[in-house]
Amino acid sequence: MSRTRPVRHRLLRDRPVAQQVLLLQLGTVLLLVVTGILMAAYDAQRDSYSRATQRAVAVAQTVADSPAVRTALRGDDPTATLQPWAEEVRRDTDTDFVVVMGLDRTRYTHTDPDEIGGKFVGDLGDAPEGEVFTQQYTGTLGPSVRSVVPVEDGDEVVALVSVGITLSDINRGLKRDVGIVLLCGGIVLAVGLLGAWLLSRRLHRLTHGMGERELARMYEYYSAVLHSVREGLLLLDGDGRVQLVNDEARRLLALPDGVIGTRIEDLDLAPGLVAAARGRTAESDDLYLAGERILVVSSAPARWDGREVGAVVTLRDHTELRSVTGELEVVRRLTESLRSQNHEAANRLHTVVSLIEMGREQDAVEFATEELQVAQLLTDRVVGAVEDPVVAALLLGKSAEAAEQGVEFRIAGEVPPGTGIPPRDLVTVLGNLVDNAFDAVSGFEHRQVEVHLTGDDDTLTVRVGDSGPGLDDADSARVLDRGWTTKAEPGTGRGLGLALVGQIARRHGGEVVIGRSHLGGAEFTVTLGTGVGA
Repeated sequence: MSRTRPVRHRLLRDRPVAQQVLLLQLGTVLLLVVTGILMAAYDAQRDSYSRATQRAVAVAQTVADSPAVRTALRGDDPTATLQPWAEEVRRDTDTDFVVVMGLDRTRYTHTDPDEIGGKFVGDLGDAPEGEVFTQQYTGTLGPSVRSVVPVEDGDEVVALVSVGITLSDINRGLKRDVGIVLLCGGIVLAVGLLGAWLLSRRLHRLTHGMGERELARMYEYYSAVLHSVREGLLLLDGDGRVQLVNDEARRLLALPDGVIGTRIEDLDLAPGLVAAARGRTAESDDLYLAGERILVVSSAPARWDGREVGAVVTLRDHTELRSVTGELEVVRRLTESLRSQNHEAANRLHTVVSLIEMGREQDAVEFATEELQVAQLLTDRVVGAVEDPVVAALLLGKSAEAAEQGVEFRIAGEVPPGTGIPPRDLVTVLGNLVDNAFDAVSGFEHRQVEVHLTGDDDTLTVRVGDSGPGLDDADSARVLDRGWTTKAEPGTGRGLGLALVGQIARRHGGEVVIGRSHLGGAEFTVTLGTGVGA
């Protein structure tokens, strides 16, 4: 017996949840309907007896109050007058007997004429004292519900009237009532079973026919995987409301508690990131700015059974990698610049050698000396303005790149020592601003770019202006947004440079101001707090 119960319990747990719910609902509906039928049958029986008793009392009181009864009782032969009249009342009121008797129980009327003159069988209660008395009793006609009512002539009780309804008649009415109850109960049971079956079908479809242990195991695995993956995961429903978010996504997007059910448009995220999450097409490994982080975002519509149910968004932190990549880009450009200068130096060396071979040694010396002086002056000016070797190398590389592109590149001012600003941040700011300025002046006949560096104990200001077309008010308002670019379409991975500049400025307690340069184009002024955010 002890083994059978665990086996049955295990078999029940192994059933699909929909079947378990169906069995539970069937049992519940059946119990409720049977209980309701029993209670309704009991109530119908009680009402039947109560109605029969009330009817017997009403008929008996009507007969007892009749003047014809009192007149007949004063005569010598009450039976001759009362018997036909009592039978007519019995038939009209659908009762089983109407008995008029004397105080000594002698019957004056009865349904069976042979019983007239005999003694009434049953209790009289307080009827001889003027009260109404009712009871169930087995008399000459069988078990019945009867009432005994006094007949009063003035203040004196002169006779009694008893009216009865046999239990067989009551039970016939009760069977009709119970039949109606059973019919209603059957309809309720059928409707309940149908509803339980329909609900079970829907539950079976929603749970995919899995049992409780399978669902529990799936939830445990799902929760463990969800919170252990290194990528941020965000699930949206068809209305763009957050339905699931893991710990990494909360960290990367700085989401508050209770975010489930909130529309993604209400989470104060970058417009580009919201547009990517709400997109109807799959996007893979695109870069977006979220607060102080650069995120690699992949999004795709979520589909089930051929219908779209929402979107899946994965997030990866790309901030550090992007910074390192920017530095590598600077190094790459510097290398290309050095390679170009090496090629140019080889050309100049060939020129010097050719002049010497031609016997023009003095011209060869003057040519070589002039080139060395120009290069040395540029190097001295850059190193004098910027003590940091990484930033100085960047500006020297930009100078060489400007010379290749035919851009007049000027550097003014200087970076004061000990600013506390990491060279990496300065490289990002200067590199992106100068690159954008070079792009802005490309295609123009007069190409000018100017970098102006100033600073004191509290702030460092980097100002980069160009002679390009400049920016109108609308472009100035959104130029620092992630993905905005005049060089490519949004969503191509470009447009992060100025967003990174704005991010660095905010991290160092500064700002980016966009205006018009005296050269005619745009001018970006970046203010960085020294010693802040390092």
